Formats: sequence, C-alpha cells, structure tokens
Amino acid sequence: MQIKATLDRIPGGMMVVPLLLAAVLNTFAPDLLRIGNFTQALFVDGASTLIALFLLCTGAQINFRNVGVSLGKGATLLTTKWIVGAAFGLLAYALAGDNGLWMGIAPIAIIAAMTNSNGGLYIAIVGQYGNKTDRAAYSLLALNDGPFFTMVALSIFGAMGFVDGMFSLQSFIAVLLPILVGMVLGNLDSNMRDFLDKGSSMLIPFFAFALGMGIDFGKIIEGGLTGIVLGLMTVFLTGTISYFVFKAFKWNPIVGAAEGSTAGNAVATPAAIAAANASFASVADLATVQVAASTVTTAILLPIYIAFLVKRLEKKGVNLPGDYDEKESSSKEASISAS
Repeated sequence: MQIKATLDRIPGGMMVVPLLLAAVLNTFAPDLLRIGNFTQALFVDGASTLIALFLLCTGAQINFRNVGVSLGKGATLLTTKWIVGAAFGLLAYALAGDNGLWMGIAPIAIIAAMTNSNGGLYIAIVGQYGNKTDRAAYSLLALNDGPFFTMVALSIFGAMGFVDGMFSLQSFIAVLLPILVGMVLGNLDSNMRDFLDKGSSMLIPFFAFALGMGIDFGKIIEGGLTGIVLGLMTVFLTGTISYFVFKAFKWNPIVGAAEGSTAGNAVATPAAIAAANASFASVADLATVQVAASTVTTAILLPIYIAFLVKRLEKKGVNLPGDYDEKESSSKEASISAS
C-alpha cells in the first residue's frame, strides 16, 4: 500500500485526512480509543504535547544567518500578510453575531489562516517565477509559522475591547518558549536544524489526529463549507493585496501573490490559542476545521490564480522572472557605477 504517496497527492493530506478520520471516529465511536495509558495519551490527549514539539521543530528552521539576504522583500511580505489578516479578523470581531461568528466563520480562524502561509507552496511558485532573492525571503517568512502573530493581533484587539480577555506575559512565554528553544538549537548547529526538520513534517498527522478526536462530525460539515470561504478570502485578499504591494515597490508581483495561502501547520493555532486563554476554547474546534479547509482550498486555488496572473503579465510583455532579474541587476550596477 502506498499510504504516504496517496496522502501527498491530496492538498494538505498529511494534516486533513487524519483530522477527518479522527473526527468521524469521535462522532460515531468516541470511546474506542479512550482506553487509558499510552493509546489515549497519544491518540486522544496528546495534541498539546505534540503541537509543542512541532513548534520546537518549526522554530529550528528559522535561520537568522540568512535573514539579511532578502530582508526587504521578506519583511514586506510578512507585514502585508499580517496587516491584511489582522484587519479582516478585527472586522469579523466587530460584525460577529451573538454566537461569536461572522458569516459562520470564527474570527480567530480568519487571523490564523490569513496571517500564516504555506512555505512549500511559496518556494514552488517563486522557484518558477522568481529569483534567488525572492527565494531567500522565505528565511524571514518562516516567522509567521505558529501562533505568535495571531496572539499579537488578539492582544491588540483585547486592548481595544473587541476580544474578551488578554494574554499575559506568562501565556506568551508558555506558547513561544518551544519555538525559541528550536530557534536557538537550529542557529547554533545546522545539523540540529536538519535533524529537527524531519520532526516538523512527521508530527503533523499525529497532532492532527489528536485534534480531530476533539471534534464532532457535525462541526466538520459546518466548518468545512465556511472554511472554503475562508480559503477564498486568503487567496484573493492576501494574495492580491501582496501582489499590488510588490508591484508598487517595482518587485516581481507574482512573488507577492505567492503568499496567498494557508499552511497546514496553522491548524494547530486555534488549539494553542485556547490553551493560552480559555475564553477562546468555545470556538477552537470549529476554527481548527475552518483553518484545515482553508489549507486545502488555498493549496488547490492559489496555483490556478498564479497562472492567471502570470498570463496577464505575459500579455503585457513581461517576461518572468527575467524582466525583474534584469531590473534588479541594472539597479545594482547603477549603484556600483554611482559609487
């Protein structure tokens, strides 16, 4: 049986399939794996521990030695994506109904999905349409992995009175410490970075299954449809706005649009936020499903949207990535001549 190959062919399959399987199991046979000891510890109660280890492994991939290579592009992408995601999250909180949802979407899911990005998809797109400075920008984009920027947005909204409850300094430290430990290990020893890189992928199906064991199938149906809407928002809002921001800086706009996605690791953010502040626990399960649906939707839709944007540029006579490589090279040569 080719289980891994099959999961790899499904967008976000390593995360989505175990999540859905566990949710179905929890709906129709909730006590099957709740038998105590190691079985229950791994498959039912292990989500928090597995997510913490996942965050540590992910943190190790943030390489500070390469941040300066494409600092401007990476910082622009990171900032634009966060501002757009946080702004629509704030709008969702302002317009949310009595159930705390906006158009059926949990505001925390909007922030988690729209401020996070699929690094693999970004690298694949800029590998084809970008240059080496665009690819190197990912060293900074790795910072949006995990719950940190979502917590920052929610803390700001809490101070503005839109969110019930704030995050204490201890809560921030408790969530971020695994990431920081990973960052230290990865930057002190590149071999440790490579070693922990395996864990960042390997842990996804296990914590996804454990998260699914806390979800009722009814919420899958409810959250799946609205999660598709969230995915559409992520592609067409964060992708399009980043496209025009990059165009304004006279950078390759396709690179900006390549950030219009949600990464599979964002599925862990609602649970991490709920663990840090119990006031979010009531919507954490729904938000988890919606973020998962956004991951699948963006993985399918973003490459199609990118192809559409590339054709538009080609009709205008723009050659990718050549024209932007030449512009950057000309700017560098002009700077050298001037000096």
